[in-house]
Amino acid sequence: MDIQNFKKLNPSPRTLMGPGPSDIHPRVLQALAAPTLGHMDPEFIALMDEIKQLLQELFRTRNEMTFAVSATGSAGMECCMVNVIERGDRVVIAQNGVFGGRMADIALRLGAELVLVEAPFGEIIPPIAVKEALGGKPAKLVGVVHAETSTGVRQPIEEIAGYARDVGALTMVDCVTSLGGIDVDLDGWGVDLAYSGTQKCLSCPPGLSPVSFSERAVDVLRNRKSKVVSWYLDVTMLLNYWGGERAYHHTAPINMLYGLREALLIFFEEGREAVFARHRLNHKALAAGLDAMGLSLLPHVDYRLPQLNAIVIPDGVNDGAVRGALLNQYHIEIGGGLGSLKGKVWRVGLMGHAARRENVLVFLGALEALLTQQKAPIRTGVALSAAHEVFCEA
Repeated sequence: MDIQNFKKLNPSPRTLMGPGPSDIHPRVLQALAAPTLGHMDPEFIALMDEIKQLLQELFRTRNEMTFAVSATGSAGMECCMVNVIERGDRVVIAQNGVFGGRMADIALRLGAELVLVEAPFGEIIPPIAVKEALGGKPAKLVGVVHAETSTGVRQPIEEIAGYARDVGALTMVDCVTSLGGIDVDLDGWGVDLAYSGTQKCLSCPPGLSPVSFSERAVDVLRNRKSKVVSWYLDVTMLLNYWGGERAYHHTAPINMLYGLREALLIFFEEGREAVFARHRLNHKALAAGLDAMGLSLLPHVDYRLPQLNAIVIPDGVNDGAVRGALLNQYHIEIGGGLGSLKGKVWRVGLMGHAARRENVLVFLGALEALLTQQKAPIRTGVALSAAHEVFCEA
């Protein structure tokens, strides 16, 4: 093999405004380049303790079993489910997008008795629908997505968690797109299992999945009748690595954990409420610009995520051509629709370090220019001034 054929690594500059990953904060990139320690080094063990404390604060929980799974957010979902679900368990999954469907798929693979509660993509799951699906009968788990990445919908959680507790079920919440962008309150909501990802609102590269297990969830795990089907994701062993014994389980991604620690410090230095306010402001400015052009967002205004905006594509507009031109001409990445929304929406992320005024204004200007080229029925010359007015009023 002639390695001269391989060019020097030089990724093209991009502004990441899709559904993830988001732009990485420069301090996180710097932390990733720090010298690597051994995964049992006392200095690294101390960093693990700090990461655990920071994640507990971010999740707003006292759960002792709060840590980062050494894999992406999908592995965090699987970690939560394989540890508490056994064959024949009754599991209720709320699906109003692609990622609720993934929960349901895993439940079936684990041999669970699946009860699916569905709502159209772009709408919330009415909490009463979950109560009706439970029917007052015991269940092992109720799973729901807090921030549905495929639709831009923010799902109310607390009432659903209450209905789950009424029948003795654990509540599991997908916080992949919500953690760090909007409030997550595990203890206040009564959530037992939660998972997220580092590559969204935390502005850290993909590769880790923060998770949290309540004492109720840990008790279920300890009282299983059968062995956890996944060795790598078996929390009974991970308890000993992230807990007091520090027993070797796997080689942790040291430098990725450096990056996560730095990302969490950046979040708390800015301040929880300030971070959330920044996401809301940029979303409001984007929505104002879109509305001025005559474009709309998919979810109802009461349930929109500020960090993930699903824009309805105007009739006659070539979805792929617009996204391709944004990438090639403006170096802006956005996402297309998934599942039943393929070709119907653009997914625009304003997550973490990408939730900035300049990104909103450049994107709106680029989108208006490209839609004008396609002769889309939009109003021109008004989007930037509408967004700018929102920023000026803040």
